[in-house]
Amino acid sequence: MNQNHQASSQDASDNSTVSSQASSNAQGSESSGQTSSEDAKPTGGEDFQDDDWRLILANADHPLPDGFTVPELAQIQGGYEIDARIYDAFQQMESAAEADGVDLLVCSAYRSIEKQTSLFEGNVQELMEEGYSESEARRITGQSYAIPGRSEHNTGLALDIVTPDYQTLDDGYADTAAGKWLKNNAYKYGFILRYPKDKEDITKIIFEPWHYRYVGRDYAAEIQQSGLCLEEFLDQK
Repeated sequence: MNQNHQASSQDASDNSTVSSQASSNAQGSESSGQTSSEDAKPTGGEDFQDDDWRLILANADHPLPDGFTVPELAQIQGGYEIDARIYDAFQQMESAAEADGVDLLVCSAYRSIEKQTSLFEGNVQELMEEGYSESEARRITGQSYAIPGRSEHNTGLALDIVTPDYQTLDDGYADTAAGKWLKNNAYKYGFILRYPKDKEDITKIIFEPWHYRYVGRDYAAEIQQSGLCLEEFLDQK
């Protein structure tokens, strides 16, 4: 039995050409409508709203509400889809990166709960065929795929972003021009690095320098300045 069997990340990429070298002891890994988004620059001081769609939390301890759906999807590069409300923000970020000589390549975005279920159960079945018991297969699968309904990709607000010259989902991506650009600039467009280094005990997900989550420009600026992860930020509100 292969004890190192893992998918590309907790919310494993939809692009089969993208691979990962996450270690086996990691805690985890995670129609074209256009709508207007927020102003181009962060203003700070935004009033917190408990029901703000931009701050919905999906993780191992917080499943999405029963019946959750994304109101409208918009298609972006590669045929991937995101919540239409963040379409403009993503396009602005992509254009800004291009202007700085950085190519951003989306390798995963919105994933329906049905799709997540298919990925999860498919990995369980593959492990069982390798000889694992069902309970063990589900435990191992949970280290590399989010449980359906608990994946950020189910929200339509999360994207896995690599670059044409480096499509491996590992720590090395953080040292690429794209990885550095996103870390320093994504917040300006409302996106945060969702799974930072040294926050694994809180997020329950390994460092994923490719996984970015939309929270809105004001919230993103606060999180960028504070160094908090989303769970910590919400706990303080």
